Amino acid sequence: MSEASKWSDLTIRLGSAILMVIVGLFGLLFGGHVFHVLVALICGLMMWELVRMVTPLNAPLALQLGMLSAFASFVAIYIPTGFGLPLLLVPAFIGFAQLTKNRVIYLIFSVMVLLAGFGMMSVRNDLGFTWMTWLIVVVIATDVLGYFAGRLIGGPKFWPAVSPKKTWSGTVFGWVGAAIVGFIFTIYTGASFELIGISIAVAMASQMGDIAESAIKRMMGVKDSSTLIPGHGGVLDRFDGMLGAAVFLLLVGQFIGFPPGIV
Repeated sequence: MSEASKWSDLTIRLGSAILMVIVGLFGLLFGGHVFHVLVALICGLMMWELVRMVTPLNAPLALQLGMLSAFASFVAIYIPTGFGLPLLLVPAFIGFAQLTKNRVIYLIFSVMVLLAGFGMMSVRNDLGFTWMTWLIVVVIATDVLGYFAGRLIGGPKFWPAVSPKKTWSGTVFGWVGAAIVGFIFTIYTGASFELIGISIAVAMASQMGDIAESAIKRMMGVKDSSTLIPGHGGVLDRFDGMLGAAVFLLLVGQFIGFPPGIV
């Protein structure tokens, strides 16, 4: 691959990324209803893309499940968790009942999407702006350093059968980026240095989310989950890492006492 073709998509990727950062920062700063609406919309779009991938000829079902998922994600955060969680998972079970193929793939990934949305809203509500920012920055650093390291250094592929562009150099530098973010937030917040290790683990979970989505696309024979975001493909393509990271923190955070050294 020539140097020109290797970086040909960088400009449009950066433009889309800047716009996403502006919208995301707006929602993150305001928090509350604004952030809830933004996350619910993202979850609805990801579910719409997921259904379109697993059953491409059933556009009405994709739209219905996308809208239902957005609604469930938004409402679940406002009601007691004991009632919110079953409501949150309703779209996963309805879709499972409606589909005639790829049902297990849909069920697993839909639960991941819905829990991730709930996890992001919970982090912003319960831990505040700083720790939601930490989660986002860890995922971005993992992705950005992985992207540039993979293209500048190259080397052995991580899993060529599933994701031909991902390299071990990009994977490892993603961990390095997460560790740097963890160190900075440790100094800034007064958290213990365990945050560095947790940041690396979140980066790994983020990469697992990315790999899982790549595997689904490979099985479904599609390049991107959709074309909603120029240079990035679909919403799932852009937020797959956040899915893994948010679900990981939602589950593991209950056991490790997050943020470490503060709670």
